[in-house]
Amino acid sequence: MELGVKFGIKQFAAAAGVVCAMAAMAATKPASAQDQVPLGIKLPKEVFAGTSYDLPPDCHPEKISTKPRPIPLVPKGTVNVALKKKITSSSKAISGTLDLVTDGDKEGREDSTLALKSKLQWIQIDLEESVPIYYILVWHFHQEPVVVHSVIVQVSNDPTFVNGVTTIYNNDQANKEGLGAGKDREYFENYEGRLMDAKGVKGRYVRLYSNGSTYRDPLNRYNEVEIYGVPAAK
Repeated sequence: MELGVKFGIKQFAAAAGVVCAMAAMAATKPASAQDQVPLGIKLPKEVFAGTSYDLPPDCHPEKISTKPRPIPLVPKGTVNVALKKKITSSSKAISGTLDLVTDGDKEGREDSTLALKSKLQWIQIDLEESVPIYYILVWHFHQEPVVVHSVIVQVSNDPTFVNGVTTIYNNDQANKEGLGAGKDREYFENYEGRLMDAKGVKGRYVRLYSNGSTYRDPLNRYNEVEIYGVPAAK
């Protein structure tokens, strides 16, 4: 009888161990397809059609796709965490104001666009908390088919971007800016903006660099930036 009791206890312990292991696996398992939803992007109106433009000889943007951009899936609860958030920059505004970058107005108009000084400049968005970021969507300027140079986007919990920096996008392939050689391509701006996969990296601050464009002046422009992440539960 004693042996039976001992054997039963061992069986129970083994079964409990299996249950605990399964629970641990479930806790660490990535979100299933049922937990994913299409990323809700509201696009502005298309301002121009075609890309007839004289480009400098050293500018080789990627070919424009004629197919609609695929809509990625993101975890439920993903929202634009950049909306109405505070902006800082490396330059005083030449025209417009910093708040235009996260005000929700992405239409291709001059009065909805921030312009900064020439040469390498950056804007920085404070999300007010460290959150997982899945996608970043940038509209620099889509009134004409221009190509923006040295588009570099980074995420960090350090507001000075000295420590713990993750680069999401970098099309400075020649490392002209000294921030590392990028693997991304230059591209034509249009009403769809540029969607960048942040792969769920966590961070509070997002910094976006640029160094002029093929537009008629050397200024740096930002129409709107949307950052899709999951805010912390309140």
